[in-house]
Amino acid sequence: MGVNAGYAAAMALLGLRNDPYVGFNFLVEVEGLLVGGFSDVSGLSVETEVETYQEGGQNAFVHHFAGRTKHPNLVLKRGLTDIEGLWSWHQDVATGTIKRRNGSIFLLDRQRLPAMWWNFMDAYPVKWSGPDLRAESGQVAVESVELVHRGIEKPLASSLLSKARMAADLAAQSARKLSR
Repeated sequence: MGVNAGYAAAMALLGLRNDPYVGFNFLVEVEGLLVGGFSDVSGLSVETEVETYQEGGQNAFVHHFAGRTKHPNLVLKRGLTDIEGLWSWHQDVATGTIKRRNGSIFLLDRQRLPAMWWNFMDAYPVKWSGPDLRAESGQVAVESVELVHRGIEKPLASSLLSKARMAADLAAQSARKLSR
């Protein structure tokens, strides 16, 4: 039995759970900008291209080699407010003044405390989109900004926090089970 299967079996026997986090509970921080809360973040992704090589005389398989790693643009959406940080940042880029900023995307737990996070580096906006305006709609006006960046990392502190939280949650669940 592998480590993961053993872990899952032990968790089931003890009646313990490690529930996933919900995707709607997050914060985005962009260095030096007051931007308000975001309703949607997409593009939190990293992909490594694969290059193939067909070796002559070797018909049983194709060699696969890791190529470049790609980071798609991040798209941040939020309700339109009087805070114009994203608009101003994009307008600066449009007029040739590019200021790269770092930022973080925090996934929060049920108590709204950071559970884990990812950092993006050297970002700047390459697209701003305003709201769809429709008289018959009662929806919130939403703006979005698309950021190009130089990569995403999950810092060691985020991984260590996740491990510590998991251990603490499991210990608390075990204590509750034993006290019954």
